[in-house]
Amino acid sequence: MDMRKLVGRNVKRFRQEKGWTQEKFAEKSGFPQQYISGLERGQRNPTIVTVYELAQALGVSHLDLLRSK
Repeated sequence: MDMRKLVGRNVKRFRQEKGWTQEKFAEKSGFPQQYISGLERGQRNPTIVTVYELAQALGVSHLDLLRSK
């Protein structure tokens, strides 16, 4: 599986479980909404630091963003 798509799908799933829009998640995470959108579509290649920061904003482990469900 393409890791970009896997991370993007997991970010989107956790974000939606919280009932957050991309804009709300952008506020919480500090990343621009356009970045979140590209990430969720598998078009961004996040660094390990970015994965960690996104996970922190979502209140999940960074490993949760790397696991296939």
